[in-house]
Amino acid sequence: QVQLVESGGGLVQPGGSLRLSCAASGTVFAINAMGWYRQAPGKQRELVATIASNGTTNYGDSVKGRFTISRDNAKNTEYLQMNSLKPEDTGVYYCAAARRYSAYRDEEYDYWGHGTQVTVSS
Repeated sequence: QVQLVESGGGLVQPGGSLRLSCAASGTVFAINAMGWYRQAPGKQRELVATIASNGTTNYGDSVKGRFTISRDNAKNTEYLQMNSLKPEDTGVYYCAAARRYSAYRDEEYDYWGHGTQVTVSS
């Protein structure tokens, strides 16, 4: 099994930045693609960013140019650098990992973290 633990969430003012981390443990050799999703109150979970095993990245339209996903395979950790944050970025951010080499839909992910709250407000 794989366990994913997110950290780095919090309260930030509009225009500010946050860096989320997701540490994987357990059967980490099973992990290939990784991603970040978020869910705002009353809304469906939406894709934020994905990174394939070869490093190819993919972003949701609302975060393109502002967020950057990356991973450190030696540390079994993925990151999400979030800049120019807006109130509409508020939500619970979830780390996800998949056994497949690339994954772009939430049903393609096999493992999920418990989430970390990000609140963008003045």
